[in-house]
Amino acid sequence: MSGIYLARTNQKLNFSRIHIEALKEAQGTTGWSKHALIESYNESVLFHLASTYDAFLREVAELYRFDTETFVGYRALMEQFEKSGFEGAELNELGQLEKDHTSWLHKMLAAYEACWHGSDKRVPVTETSSVSEIHVVQVNPDHAEDGQIIVEYEGWLNEMRALIERLRNGMQEW
Repeated sequence: MSGIYLARTNQKLNFSRIHIEALKEAQGTTGWSKHALIESYNESVLFHLASTYDAFLREVAELYRFDTETFVGYRALMEQFEKSGFEGAELNELGQLEKDHTSWLHKMLAAYEACWHGSDKRVPVTETSSVSEIHVVQVNPDHAEDGQIIVEYEGWLNEMRALIERLRNGMQEW
């Protein structure tokens, strides 16, 4: 087992951090392209956070010696576990987080999915949505909430790190 996805997960965590820092810098600029930079970094942070999650799922697959290239997402990994007869305690927590519409992971994945959509309507943040999701969908978002997005991204990154560390510790016991 090569551990390639352990390294990839760590790399994506670092890329997320780097892009959050770049987003902070973009918010502090005064140039004509300030808003374009902010919107660009909003999407790149989401890409790297979602890629971190994908790399971690593949890290789990790699640990159990599943083919890491034949699945996409949690459900497909769960199918591999079911076919093999293995039980992965780490999958229970991931599944709960994905299904809970108020969890940080569900909101982060929804915000990433929003990168593929567009709207010109303002909608309020709800219990099951995030400021990030709303801003990414809007073609011309209200930049008054940019500071809240940073807080949200930093929270998601911290939650992702804690989740990965906790689940890695549990997998080491296996």
